[in-house]
Amino acid sequence: MYNLVTCVWEITLACCFSCEYCGSRGGKARKNELSTEECINIAEQLAQLGCRRVSMIGGEVFMRKDWKQIVGKLSSLNINVNVITNGFLFGEKNIKDLKEAGVESVSVSIDGIQEVHDRYRQKGSFRRAINAVETLSAAGIPVSVISTLNSENVKGLEEMYDVLKDKDIYAWQLQACSPMGNAMERKLDYHIDMKEVINFVMAHTLIAPFAIGVADNIGYFTEAEGMIRGRLNGRTYFTGCSAGISAIGIDSVGNVKGCEAMYDDYFIEGNLREKSLKEIWEDPDAFAYNRKFNRSLLTGKCAKCIYGDHCAAGCRSYNYFVHRKLYESPFCAGGAKVLKEAK
Repeated sequence: MYNLVTCVWEITLACCFSCEYCGSRGGKARKNELSTEECINIAEQLAQLGCRRVSMIGGEVFMRKDWKQIVGKLSSLNINVNVITNGFLFGEKNIKDLKEAGVESVSVSIDGIQEVHDRYRQKGSFRRAINAVETLSAAGIPVSVISTLNSENVKGLEEMYDVLKDKDIYAWQLQACSPMGNAMERKLDYHIDMKEVINFVMAHTLIAPFAIGVADNIGYFTEAEGMIRGRLNGRTYFTGCSAGISAIGIDSVGNVKGCEAMYDDYFIEGNLREKSLKEIWEDPDAFAYNRKFNRSLLTGKCAKCIYGDHCAAGCRSYNYFVHRKLYESPFCAGGAKVLKEAK
């Protein structure tokens, strides 16, 4: 039996941008997106399965008119909700609505200094994102920043830190751009040096006024592993992909996947207009890529790694979109050291 803990829920694909690296190709809402009533029902199903946290994404969340009603329902069911936004449409009314809906926190996407960020999105978007951060923090709503890294903006992490260090945020998450959606179609260079990102985090994590951490597609098991996951206790280790183990993703038409970063029909386990969430979650053959994982599935360097049973080759989605090998991490920062120890 697997316990559902977290859900990433894409409530609409409508967005005011069409970002260079957008994995979901956000822009226009899908035809026949889930109705308000269907979303309320899904919120109840999440609660019935014991889900404790929902990260609400788009598209752009605030482009869906009933977002407040959906967040409010989740909150009333004692599910903590984090809204992820690009900040472009953010204003004072959002503050009132977020508080009334009982949101736990908000994350704002900022991908570099003004010149870089505006080029990926549109002119003026950086200033609006920063304004959103400042407005949220001034209103007492916990706010964090998420940055998606590629070959260009990864070089500006220090400049980005200088921008954020004086902001009242509680966390900054760094995640690797995945070659899917727009990033793949527009041939965005997604390559980054994972070790450089980890070194940056370690150089700042004890002096920054907020937590700095990496997402699940950066790592794994370097000497810094215990410190780079956004907590300072030194004991927060990556324990393998959680898709279908403790997490799910739901898209705006009701498709269920193990993770919303698995943006391919290959990973769809069912649709909530055809089956209940309980049926999908408890299907013994669902999420087989993780639930039926065993060490013999590992390939490449991961097959020899002494941490293979714990890491299970890292982020399943990133592996798939980089080289279609689910059980082999393409850019493991700790691999060489691990192999040497394993000899």
